[in-house]
Amino acid sequence: DEVADVLRWVDRSLIRLCSKFAEYEPDNAQTFRLSPEFSLYPQFMFHLRRSQFLQLFNSSPDEAAYYRYILSREGTTNSLVMIQPTLLSYSFNGPPQAALLDAESVRPDTILLLDTFFHVVVFHGETIAAWREQGYHEQEEHAAFRDLLEAPQADAQLIMDARFPVPRYIVCDQHKSEARFLMAKLNP
Repeated sequence: DEVADVLRWVDRSLIRLCSKFAEYEPDNAQTFRLSPEFSLYPQFMFHLRRSQFLQLFNSSPDEAAYYRYILSREGTTNSLVMIQPTLLSYSFNGPPQAALLDAESVRPDTILLLDTFFHVVVFHGETIAAWREQGYHEQEEHAAFRDLLEAPQADAQLIMDARFPVPRYIVCDQHKSEARFLMAKLNP
């Protein structure tokens, strides 16, 4: 099977890189240190292994061929986004910040913007969704909340305007069914 061969090659490459460039004591995982130049490589390989390019479960041969075709024709930046999506966190605490693709990034008082190249997801935390449903963003005294709701949507629109094929746009709330588009990309 070709995919299994690629997965084995990815694993062997990661092990070779770590054995050559990492500092560690054998049989002691606590001592493992990878130099800053290589610190993102294991994370990138983790996302490559989980990507739709190597994991074919729940996708048709046509979908797999489509995703691989798009990957092969795009430039470096878009290819990196396809393999390791970008996640931005919006909150009242300041400007949007890059967030880790981890379940701990999901908080009730934030809005997340996930860009996977094929999907752009605006995810509202539980508290933010409740405030939106209560209509706080429509009241003048809550203009900051209205701005917070609009910022990720404007950024999502900029992403979609600059991309072909146009990604699927998904707006969802924490604990709702469409939240699966975000949760499937996060580390559990």
